[in-house]
Amino acid sequence: MTADADPSAIRSIAVSRDDVVDAFVYGRENPGAAVLRVTPPFHGRMRARIHVYRADDARVTGAVHVRPETLLEDDAVASYPALEDEREDASSDETERVRKRHAEAVDAWRERAREAIAETVALETPDGSTTVSVKPLE
Repeated sequence: MTADADPSAIRSIAVSRDDVVDAFVYGRENPGAAVLRVTPPFHGRMRARIHVYRADDARVTGAVHVRPETLLEDDAVASYPALEDEREDASSDETERVRKRHAEAVDAWRERAREAIAETVALETPDGSTTVSVKPLE
């Protein structure tokens, strides 16, 4: 592996607060997966960007995928609002109210979660796990 393809060179990753929150919500509300992705060539300071996929291509591209829940503080992950079960006999108005309440709860959660970015994260590399600093962008 060439030096610029070795993710163990990474000391810190910069992330958009919105990308972290959006990736987390996407994974809870949609099929497929969303991660924060770091692509080679690797160096000390890297930018991680949101990446949505159905088939993981990290082995082919050499990218490092960081799960959004690892970039959020545990309390933020645990407080994500669950969607209420919809009753089969519910009216369309009642169903719409449930969905609206959930959307409002998710919006409120997003605001709190933007301020709950972890200070460090473990990245998986061919040589094992390495912990790097997380630098939130405004």
